[in-house]
Amino acid sequence: QKAVQSAMTMADEAPGAASLPTPGVARRMAAFLYEGVLLFGVVFVAGFLYSTLTRQDHALRGQTGLQIFVFVVLAIYFVTFWSRGGQTVAMRAWHLRLVTVSGAAVTPWRALVRYLLAWLWFAPALLAARVAGLHSAAQIFVLMLVGVVAFALLAFLHPQRQFLHDVVCGTRL
Repeated sequence: QKAVQSAMTMADEAPGAASLPTPGVARRMAAFLYEGVLLFGVVFVAGFLYSTLTRQDHALRGQTGLQIFVFVVLAIYFVTFWSRGGQTVAMRAWHLRLVTVSGAAVTPWRALVRYLLAWLWFAPALLAARVAGLHSAAQIFVLMLVGVVAFALLAFLHPQRQFLHDVVCGTRL
């Protein structure tokens, strides 16, 4: 692990960093799950701030505004961490770093594009749930789980096992 960590540190410095091995899909999915656990706190605080600042007195009032606010807060979270060091808290714990395909640091613009494209993990399942008229949390969860697994399996179609959003925006882990 120390060798991988030092290689990741060199990723920002070495022009040949793109030749470093890509972490396995299982490891990246473990970091994905850990990120979800940590994001629970970010979303909780964002929801509390929104409801306090807007004086939201009922959960269903202002729901669209809350969703937009959380979307923006998450964008700020990811863009900031990815463009300043290439690691979120979960990525640091799993010794993963986001760089461009050439091994350079990610710019804020590229990080924003990656954030938007990362919604491909969830958007098809959420759209399918809406079209199908699903309202049960369990049904939506299963649909999203199937979508996430399908999206992760797409990495096996790429020679370096990169996820689709990384291929499109020119980044890699």
